Amino acid sequence: MGRQTIDEQATTTAAASTVYALLRDGSTWPIWSPLGSFSLERPGHDEPEGLGALRLFTTGRTRSLEEIVELIPDRRLSYELRHGLPLRGYRADIDLSPAADGSGTAIRWHSSFEAKVPGTGWFYRRVLAHFIGRCVRGLAEYSAEHGAVPAASAAASRAA
Repeated sequence: MGRQTIDEQATTTAAASTVYALLRDGSTWPIWSPLGSFSLERPGHDEPEGLGALRLFTTGRTRSLEEIVELIPDRRLSYELRHGLPLRGYRADIDLSPAADGSGTAIRWHSSFEAKVPGTGWFYRRVLAHFIGRCVRGLAEYSAEHGAVPAASAAASRAA
C-alpha cells in the first residue's frame, strides 16, 4: 500500500497570529477553502476548538470528521481524520514560520496517509494534493486581504 505524502506551501503577508486564528476557527474554513460547511461535533478538552475537538467539514456528499491533535500557538495546528474518506492514519500538520524575506508568514500543509484499498493511494494523493493546494493558497490570500478573523465567524465559533 505505501504511505502517501502531500506537501503544499504558500506565503502570505499576514502575521502568523492572523493565519493561526483562521486555522483555529473552523467556521472560517468554508470562506477561504473549497470546503462547503463546518460544524463543531465535539468541543475540545479546554476550549471549543482546542485539543480533542471534533470538527465536521462537508463538501458535496463528502463528510470529513477531523480531530485536533496538536496546537502550538502561532506555529502549528495538526489534525487527524477520524471518518469520511477510505484512508487510514491520515494526519495533517499545518506549520507556520516567518517568510524567507521577512515579509509575512510561510504556510506549509503537510499530510500523510495510507489508502484502505490497495492500489488507490496514488489517486487519493493526487486528488487531495489539488484540494489541499487550494486550501493553502486560499488561506494565504484570505489572511493577506483581511488581516483578521471576521468578527461574526469568531463569535459563532465561541458560541458553538
